[in-house]
Amino acid sequence: MKISFETDLREWMEEKRWTPSGLADHLGVQRQSVHNWISGTSIPNGEEVVLKLFALGGDDLITFSDSEDRPNVPKKNAYFDVEGGHELHGELTVPGAKNATLPMLCAALLTEDECIFRNVPEISDVATLLEIFEYIGAEVSRDFAARTVSVKAKDLSPDKLLECRKAKKMRATILMLGPLLARFNEVSIPLPGGCVIGARSNASHLDAFKTLGAFVDETPEKITVRFARPKYENNSVLFSEASVTATENLALFCAGRDEAAELFFTAAETHVVATVRMLQQMGAKITGVATHSLSIYGGKHLHGGEFVIPSDGLLVGTYALAATLAGGDLLIKNVCHRELLSFYGAFQRVGGQFKLLDNSLRVTTPKKLTALPKLQTAIFPGFSTDLQSPFGVLLTQCEGESMIFETLFENRLTYLQELEKMGATIHQMNPHQARIVGPTPLRGATVQSWDLRAGAAMVLAGLAAEGKTRVSNVQYINRGYEKFPENLEALGAVVKRVEE
Repeated sequence: MKISFETDLREWMEEKRWTPSGLADHLGVQRQSVHNWISGTSIPNGEEVVLKLFALGGDDLITFSDSEDRPNVPKKNAYFDVEGGHELHGELTVPGAKNATLPMLCAALLTEDECIFRNVPEISDVATLLEIFEYIGAEVSRDFAARTVSVKAKDLSPDKLLECRKAKKMRATILMLGPLLARFNEVSIPLPGGCVIGARSNASHLDAFKTLGAFVDETPEKITVRFARPKYENNSVLFSEASVTATENLALFCAGRDEAAELFFTAAETHVVATVRMLQQMGAKITGVATHSLSIYGGKHLHGGEFVIPSDGLLVGTYALAATLAGGDLLIKNVCHRELLSFYGAFQRVGGQFKLLDNSLRVTTPKKLTALPKLQTAIFPGFSTDLQSPFGVLLTQCEGESMIFETLFENRLTYLQELEKMGATIHQMNPHQARIVGPTPLRGATVQSWDLRAGAAMVLAGLAAEGKTRVSNVQYINRGYEKFPENLEALGAVVKRVEE
């Protein structure tokens, strides 16, 4: 039974508060054996010891060379229990945005200098990405209590990415292509995973790399990109769509190249702008920031520094909808109003009661909610696809018939079948369009999270429902919502995080 450690054993022990003596006693081995495992001079090899260690850390700690050796241990069943009928009152400060944190962290891979990040959210996607960085050799320190992370990517081994189990499960891994290709001229990553919200092709990324002159090979298991040319073959790229991650990926790559490139039909979301401004701060010369075209003149010697993650507008919208559905009086702090203008427009039209303050948003119980003829998602500055499912819950409580038109992802309306279990009246016309007739009383039920945002929507539905709602597959929610049940409970809701 041959194994390897999936993560750094010393850090795992510190996180789980194991001492070498305590772990040795628990496993029935000598303390020196644990020290040898920590230093890498030996690994556990006795079957009984390995199984005990696996019982403690599971797949996050141990990888089996032969998958047949892995014990058939069921994963913990985690869910949220939500009790409806409780108003939300108080204040909430939203942390940094997940969608800005991930590409900005990847930008740290462009330099050997230390990069320090402030206002970092404590969510599982960030934790996983940092573990992947460490796996390939980056030095990482984190203090989530202070919302601070530092990354020093001096000595990297990008070839180890294909061996990294966590890299295979996280879609944000694709954002490592650009910076690692700029530094090492060749990189292979496992085919990225993530939420199942529809076909998210890598074509917009890979076609852009090809246009610049890169060799690209994509198989069902991995993506390999190689840039062996001294200069770009073409220095202008027209994206086939205004893809957020493709824009970020190519901006990261071009910022690490000592020549000029132009990118057209680029995404302009707030988190894209934050990533591009970080690249400017690192030394890249970029014009067109916050527009749909970027001109980038990068360099091989970008420097580190301190960078602040912008606030998460998606959290602002989610909590605003939660306060509207549950009722109450909620003050949301650390708000960037600019990125929420389309949300505010739709929110106002249905009858949401809110007031824009300096860097804050106050939401109170609405007097009457009216249907929206059409809620249509679009690229920024249009209505965000990531707020469509939480807003869909609100539409079940609006008087009249509303239509949702999800233009970006074909599986993003799957949460509607969960709402139907709770009593909502919904007519799904096709994978992109649905009609919602309201208001309909929602009843507590057992529902599941289909993706990150749909999971949050189910929690919101539970707040508005009569009785208790159980939401499963909450690992999706944990990816992007920091301490979601705990934050809601602090405001007066009854939401319990349960693991069995």
